[in-house]
Amino acid sequence: MSFEAAVHAQAIDLDKLSLDICAEAGSGHPSSAMSLGHIVTVLMFHTMRWSPEAPDYPTSDRLVLSEGHAVPIIYAAYSRLGGMIGRTPAEWRPMTIEDALSLRDGPSVIDGHPNPREGFPFFDAATGSLGQGLSVAAGLGDAARLDGYDRLIYCIIGDGESREGQIAEALDYLIDQRLSNVLPIFNCNNYGQAGRVSDQQSPETIQAKLEAAGFTVRAIDGHDPAQIREAFEAFTKLQETENAGPMAVVARTVKGWGAPTVQAGNWHGKPAHGESLTRAKEELDQRRVELTSSLVQSDQFVIRPPTEAPAREFAPGEIPSFSDTMRRYDMESTLHAGRLATRKAYGLALRALGHVNDRVVVLDADVSNSTFAETFAKDPALADRYFECKIAEQNMISVGVGLSAAGKIPFCSTFSKFLTRAYDQIEMAINSGANLKLVGSHAGITLAADGPSQMGLPDIAWFRAFTTMKDHRGNPGCYILQPSDAYAAYALTGVMAEYEGCCYMRTLRSDTEFLYSDDVVFNLGGFEVLSEGRDVLLVAAGYMVHEANKALEELDRQGISATLVDLYSLPFDGDALLDLAQANNGYVITLEDNYGASIGAAVADVMTESGDSFTLQQMHVRRIPKSARTPEEVLSMCGLSSGDIAARCLDLLQVGAV
Repeated sequence: MSFEAAVHAQAIDLDKLSLDICAEAGSGHPSSAMSLGHIVTVLMFHTMRWSPEAPDYPTSDRLVLSEGHAVPIIYAAYSRLGGMIGRTPAEWRPMTIEDALSLRDGPSVIDGHPNPREGFPFFDAATGSLGQGLSVAAGLGDAARLDGYDRLIYCIIGDGESREGQIAEALDYLIDQRLSNVLPIFNCNNYGQAGRVSDQQSPETIQAKLEAAGFTVRAIDGHDPAQIREAFEAFTKLQETENAGPMAVVARTVKGWGAPTVQAGNWHGKPAHGESLTRAKEELDQRRVELTSSLVQSDQFVIRPPTEAPAREFAPGEIPSFSDTMRRYDMESTLHAGRLATRKAYGLALRALGHVNDRVVVLDADVSNSTFAETFAKDPALADRYFECKIAEQNMISVGVGLSAAGKIPFCSTFSKFLTRAYDQIEMAINSGANLKLVGSHAGITLAADGPSQMGLPDIAWFRAFTTMKDHRGNPGCYILQPSDAYAAYALTGVMAEYEGCCYMRTLRSDTEFLYSDDVVFNLGGFEVLSEGRDVLLVAAGYMVHEANKALEELDRQGISATLVDLYSLPFDGDALLDLAQANNGYVITLEDNYGASIGAAVADVMTESGDSFTLQQMHVRRIPKSARTPEEVLSMCGLSSGDIAARCLDLLQVGAV
């Protein structure tokens, strides 16, 4: 039996099963799946080195389906191979065709789009929000190179999807890093959802763009088994070439291949039912007769196993104290001066972590000399674990997802403002269960001189949405951390590294005075009480803790006794905070250097749920700020200076103005 006949037979079987899977679900994208039948057959049944019994084995080749809506073809192949499914390894069992037919059913682990966290460990990340998969593949490639593994990463990308800007970011990154172990495969079936793709996404144009970027390109017929195999063999052989550059495949395919019934009109996202389903399957059977012999079996393939993974133990050591690290790096004079920006403390913590935990890797987006991620990057012992992503924040986050899937602890840093352009990627990372650590520097209005285009202002409100839900581990979807001084920033960076899940930490440009010492323990969900009073509770975080401290002096002169809480974590211990509020007659003022729906809203939620009586006033940025020359000037501009805080307290307590 020829290889070509076997591939045709298997691909047709998978195409028919894809039709049945979507018909049973009542939704899905069978025509997109059918455009990939031959490519997926050659990959999963022949080319990839992997084990259906251990789909997440460390050295196994990986397949990232960036074109996530085409996932029925993967489910069809996986069920034929009996690959393991289940939400935890203890629950794993071989996938059956009956499982595949449970696509999109609530209790099923066979989700509508790829997601390993729902019980499909063949994949490394959730995809389906288009444009992100190639970046994830790049992260997997980075990790394989770092670990010395010979695993190869294949990534299938739709032609319409290739218009997404993140695809261009990822292609640039592959060239920059010379990641020859990642193969982008462009599925050029010429159709998107609403109609034909633009000429800018034609196979010829995609090939020209790839070649101009520096890729070696194989243009193939995506339904010709020999051409597919030869392209993949060329990619495998490329790994033997020292300093080889990246390769890509541009595959011409037909949406709904083999079944004209699901080619005419717009069948994107439309399953075939009844007579249409019967007719489409009959057409595929006819194609089988044309392309193969009736004697051909579709299961005569041998999957090569991955190479044996070396035994490795990850035993992170304890991070030194902030003071010891400062002394180690000749910063004792700064330590005695008692002031340091939290962004600089973050950089020191990264460097200290890097020396005690070899799973820690660091990514930055061309601002490492501002975020102070460069402190890690410039250490010769750590430099190979630093990944410069340039001005491409979306790619950076998804590369971090890939690194996380390979067992790394990625810290991704940029300005907090610039993370906003990667919100979709962050949400998909959380959906994936990625162990991602995000750090946004230059946060809040106290950035001052650079103005609102550089200030992170809606970030807390957005990230706070994830503090109100649970991830697949049963923990908050994301912790938000706002350290107010260098001790806190250093300690919380270490806490993030120890925690399995997503965290977002804000750091400041300005130097701030030390409020804490090495003796203070910081925890996710915690807060610190800096002063205890009886009249009003001030709840602040980050820079606003310092402004609130100044306000305490004025309030004391007015005979007002205030409690000040550094609410450095969201979510937080609501009961403990309410106890403090009750001890202050139920009067609470929240202080933020960002837009609303943030800390104040979180405190309001806790109060509402308690059912008790409180009086809450929220002080946050209520206008678009502009440049100012000092933090003090912009705080006054936005009504958040220490004087404004004191006046609000006096007004709340009906004592009068300052």
